[in-house]
Amino acid sequence: MKVKGSHLFIRSIRIIAAFACLWLANLSRAQGPEKITLDDAIRFASQHNHNLLAARTTVLQNQAQEITANVRPNPTLFTDWEYLPLYHPGNGLGDYLHDSTEGDIGISYTFERGQKRQNRVYAAKDATAVTRSTVVDNERTLAFQVAQLFINVQLAESTLDLAAQDLKSFQDTVDISEAQYRAGGISQNDYLKIKVQLITFQTDLENASLARRQALSDLRQLIGYESVSATYDVTGAFEFNPLAVTLDDLQAKALANRPDLRAAQQGVTAARSQYGLAKANGKQDVTLSTNYSHVNAISAVTFSVAIPLPIFDRNQGEIARTRVAISQAQEQQTAASGQVLTDVKDAYEGVQSNDRLLKMFRSGVLDTAQQSRDISEYAYRRGATPLLDFLDAERNYRSTQLAYRQALAAYLTAVEQLRQAVGSRSSL
Repeated sequence: MKVKGSHLFIRSIRIIAAFACLWLANLSRAQGPEKITLDDAIRFASQHNHNLLAARTTVLQNQAQEITANVRPNPTLFTDWEYLPLYHPGNGLGDYLHDSTEGDIGISYTFERGQKRQNRVYAAKDATAVTRSTVVDNERTLAFQVAQLFINVQLAESTLDLAAQDLKSFQDTVDISEAQYRAGGISQNDYLKIKVQLITFQTDLENASLARRQALSDLRQLIGYESVSATYDVTGAFEFNPLAVTLDDLQAKALANRPDLRAAQQGVTAARSQYGLAKANGKQDVTLSTNYSHVNAISAVTFSVAIPLPIFDRNQGEIARTRVAISQAQEQQTAASGQVLTDVKDAYEGVQSNDRLLKMFRSGVLDTAQQSRDISEYAYRRGATPLLDFLDAERNYRSTQLAYRQALAAYLTAVEQLRQAVGSRSSL
């Protein structure tokens, strides 16, 4: 009875667990698709983008090279036993081996001069610092790419909403025109013309839907395919927020924040470390050896010191090369500094230009296009304006609304590019 009761208890637990899973699944469906913000997308990319994860392994590889650089030379153990007989008749083999053969065993160790190991460690650590800053710069670039694709999704969804609204509005016009045609209020030709125009709005809706699906797919690939579900969506304000920043402040922040400039500065330090290592490698190492020998029943100890004579090879070629490499790194640092200032300047001008364009749209152009379309539609439905005038007003309204959305996306992208140029998202 006890065993039977245990089975019933386990079965009850399984039933409860199944109902719980079903309830959670229904709750998830009721809550709708997963929605992520721009900050979520950038965080997911930092955690799941495989190209970035691969780049981060280079830091670990450089740290492993630091371990190698800090390793001391291994001692050398050597031994030999000479004059062993191939054949020795009689009972005196032991005496022969003791009295007539030679055995040696010894150990040697190379002492590095010129602080080679310390210079190797300095060079390896400086190389790791450059690699680490380069990886951070990859993160900066990735964050901009994510923001760019995120804005593309927002633009696609805004365009899709506009296309859906236009299609619904024009469908109402088609329905009214059909009623007017049946009542004899308009000609068959006018009715057919306006009915044919419906395909334009249907095409716009389908193209906008496709653009949204593709934009979401591209963004998912960049942030990590496994980081979000297949039905995910984005959320966030797709609107104009003017910036109150100055070019001088942004350039000063960029010079302090940009990881590629920091990598160039660290490259100068790394070049100097390589020069110091090259000079250290020009110093000749000393090898000390001690050897125990047993020869013809005599035991002896030998000590020896070996050092190459630096007559020809003093590593002079590598010393000359690394000295010139310092100048190369300094020039690259200067170029990187100028590139930072140029990037900020270009991005700042892009933001200002798009800001002026958006303000022109918002100063009355959008309202004018809306009023023109509404008036033309009202007049057309009452027979007070020709069909072509109404279609022209409808086309102007659609093109103006689409141009505004594209200008808004361009502005938001320019802001993200300015963040990338400064090197810090929190600087704006």
